[in-house]
Amino acid sequence: MPGVPGEVDDTRGEFSSFMDLSETPDWNDVEACIKHLGGKGVPIDDAKCFNQAINCTELVTLLQWYYLPTMYGLEFCLGLLGNLVIILGYVFCLKEWKSTNVYLFNLAVSDLVFLCTLPRLVRSYANGWAETSPFLCVANRYILHVNLYSSILFMAWVSVDRFLLVRSHGRPHFLLRRDSAVAVSALTWVVVNAQVAPLLLFILRDMEQGNGTRCSDFAGLSADGALLPYSLVLTATGYILPMLVLCLSYAGIVCTLRAQEGAFKNRTSSSSSFRHPLHVVEATAAMFLVMYTPYHVMRNVYVGLQRLPGASFACVKSAYILTRPLAFAHSVVQPVLYFLMGEQFRELLLARLRSLFQEYGPRGASRSDV
Repeated sequence: MPGVPGEVDDTRGEFSSFMDLSETPDWNDVEACIKHLGGKGVPIDDAKCFNQAINCTELVTLLQWYYLPTMYGLEFCLGLLGNLVIILGYVFCLKEWKSTNVYLFNLAVSDLVFLCTLPRLVRSYANGWAETSPFLCVANRYILHVNLYSSILFMAWVSVDRFLLVRSHGRPHFLLRRDSAVAVSALTWVVVNAQVAPLLLFILRDMEQGNGTRCSDFAGLSADGALLPYSLVLTATGYILPMLVLCLSYAGIVCTLRAQEGAFKNRTSSSSSFRHPLHVVEATAAMFLVMYTPYHVMRNVYVGLQRLPGASFACVKSAYILTRPLAFAHSVVQPVLYFLMGEQFRELLLARLRSLFQEYGPRGASRSDV
């Protein structure tokens, strides 16, 4: 039994007798970890190496088999319904589009496309990660990350738009025009595709090494040390910079409201309308911190520690897996923000839904049969 002082040498000798130490062991495999430590003549600490490695590795397996498919499936069902309602509401209910509507529509489209990548991930994890179509693997991973980071950037533009609305109240600003928002949105898609394009090279190289039979997630790609610098750059440009833009917008709104607080002291309605953008940016900032920060931190830690032996690596991988559905849940939460953000859009959408229910509901159907 490992961990018993009188039996450590026998176990070590047994492991070293059938392991070729010239080969690099698979640190994801508990047995390989124990074999390597035993073959090197390092005493095996039952508590630290064996039990912890088994616990973390078993947790990784459970998370990949049950947690990820379940969470991705729920996010797909809930997010698909919410984003479809928002997109159809914009197309059929909103006649006069403002700059905010342009950004929110692009955000909803981005989330909807992102959600369409989740069913394949559910199938992949539920079937043991076997890959049958290399093209679909590459396309799915690329589309997922493009829409993840475009969603982050569009949320930053919404915050900037809210700041400009408060800052230039009563005075037109060229960035608040609809055509300006369309141009910024088009540029956003170009920039995000440029950011994510290098990921294609890593995915293709990883698939070549796996003979086209594996479809690894971002942090699981094999890139000979080049993946970590790219992950850090993508984190800085795709997450940290938009987060700074959002924080600056929030600070600008707060300063503007404080400066104008005296002017609107006796005008409750105006003061309330001015504070509405502040609540929007606050909610967006909270979503940024809660959903995206753990994912980006653990992704970079996971990539950086891939060569860490045995148990610690498996535990880091477990933590990284836990953060992924949390980050992807933005596509479920954001439709709620759209609904709460636009008062005019909310009223138009609810009015349209009421009219449809009256027309096609039980009473409407009974009247049509008369």
